[in-house]
Amino acid sequence: MVSVHPLTQHIFARVLKELKLSDRIPLVSVVTDPSYGFWKGWACDDVSLYLVASDGARQQLIDYGIPSERIKISGMPVHPKFAYPGEEAARAARRALDLDPEKFTVFVNAGWEGGGNVPQIFRELVRGKLDVQAIFLAGRNDELKNEVESLATQAAFPVRVIGYSEHVEELMGAANVMISKLGGLTTFEALACRLPIIADTITAPMPQEAGTASMIAKRGAGILLERASDIVPVIRRMVEDTAHYSAMRAATVGLAIPNATKYIVEEIVALIPASVGSADEEILPEVVSA
Repeated sequence: MVSVHPLTQHIFARVLKELKLSDRIPLVSVVTDPSYGFWKGWACDDVSLYLVASDGARQQLIDYGIPSERIKISGMPVHPKFAYPGEEAARAARRALDLDPEKFTVFVNAGWEGGGNVPQIFRELVRGKLDVQAIFLAGRNDELKNEVESLATQAAFPVRVIGYSEHVEELMGAANVMISKLGGLTTFEALACRLPIIADTITAPMPQEAGTASMIAKRGAGILLERASDIVPVIRRMVEDTAHYSAMRAATVGLAIPNATKYIVEEIVALIPASVGSADEEILPEVVSA
């Protein structure tokens, strides 16, 4: 059994105990909060193996009382489609969005729900006289999408407004920088794409996000935006100071562990007894849903 949420692992552990299967079925927890400071609910004495993103996350579990031998650093489980596409593919992605393939592109990511401080940041951005173009992802928030489409008509640069998308990797691949709240998976998806981040820290990050914010700022792969009014000078410097931007992009390399998802799967498979599915075991019929 594999849990990726701090509550479900406790439920799974209890079910396994009540069915007297704890000694036969390992319980694995893939911790999706990447840094030190996450909620104590992640700590469960009945988890057989913890797979975590970083040294900080490992130390947090140890501080919560989990034995170190039950914790392995695996990286974040980012889908392989999130990867640096290369410059030619990035140009092609911009063309597919009806954008200039050569122009500096800002990806404004309001997330699945489309909210937080990102709309406020975008309002400041459209007031700027910048030589850029932008992609705005509004998520499932139709009201926000309509508002942004109206604001985009006032911008001095082209803006492509998108609602919900299942191809965020293509939007990241088309961009030079992402403005976003620091969700754990979103951050590491961007880093896998070698995409520098302007992190929304106008509202102080939650404890499980603060470590990630500190990491990208310390390593130079991101900028922590504490005031919406700072967005225009931050973007202007990236556009005009190519050495500054190149250093930020280079800093994204190595922050995400390559092939983390494959490694996580391999660690889980290694816990499955070799006898499972062998000739001397009863093979259950496959269940196929129409």
